[in-house]
Amino acid sequence: MKRLSTLLAIVVLSFGCEEIPPVITPVMQVESICDEPAPITDQQRQVLVEEFTGVRCVNCPAGSAALEELIGQHGDQLVAVSIHAGSFAPPYPESFDTLRTAKGEEILSFVGEPLGYPTAVVNRKKFPGGFNLQLPRNGWPGAIEQELQEDPRVLIDIKNNYDEATRELETCVTLQMMDDLSVEESVFLTVMLLENNVVDLQLTPESSEPDPNYVHKHVFRDVLTSAAGNLIQDEVTAGSFVQQSFAITLKEKYKADDCSIIAFVHLGGDTKVVLQAEKEGW
Repeated sequence: MKRLSTLLAIVVLSFGCEEIPPVITPVMQVESICDEPAPITDQQRQVLVEEFTGVRCVNCPAGSAALEELIGQHGDQLVAVSIHAGSFAPPYPESFDTLRTAKGEEILSFVGEPLGYPTAVVNRKKFPGGFNLQLPRNGWPGAIEQELQEDPRVLIDIKNNYDEATRELETCVTLQMMDDLSVEESVFLTVMLLENNVVDLQLTPESSEPDPNYVHKHVFRDVLTSAAGNLIQDEVTAGSFVQQSFAITLKEKYKADDCSIIAFVHLGGDTKVVLQAEKEGW
């Protein structure tokens, strides 16, 4: 893990004062698209990995490659999102896209800054060898394996309805409580929009100039809830169902066929631990 040195401090000073203009995202919560909830079956424990990265981070491609290898090992049981945020995330003047977002910065602030990069947060849980919730690359496999041994306390179903003509996406998230979560201080739902295979500049070890053909995976584009999640105020006892619906209009630059929705349930209070995650395209 590359520790942040005096050079990083200079980078932070260079970019720390850069403002990200507020973006008004056409997201709204709706109530009309959910069907009557039905039991969710055959869903295994699924682990959320939030990778924090940036186009100016020369070591981050190695972290992204490691994450792809882990996805190859665990398949659908690993739900990954790559969030461009922090001191390495400001785009180059020549960047085709702005992968860094204000909401991504909010999420980084919510889970805590890393000590160095590559870095990721696994189920928003603290593990040995990490810096607060952030884990270096060599800690990801063990943390994921440990989390996969747990039984899911809640199951998640995602129903997406996308209109190609209007680019409007409607999403219904259904939660089925497998455990009595009313014993917890608070329970939250977070819903994110991802886009895969985004081609844009990325600094790599192979050259001092950023690679214009680098393929970014699992790119965080937006959050349909608040960045810290929506508090679930419905009944959360074992056997109960919770449904929330959202609608968002996809920006023209997003390739709809490469987009997906991820939803995850997590605790509040003294812990941010993720209980279950799910991903679904359309």
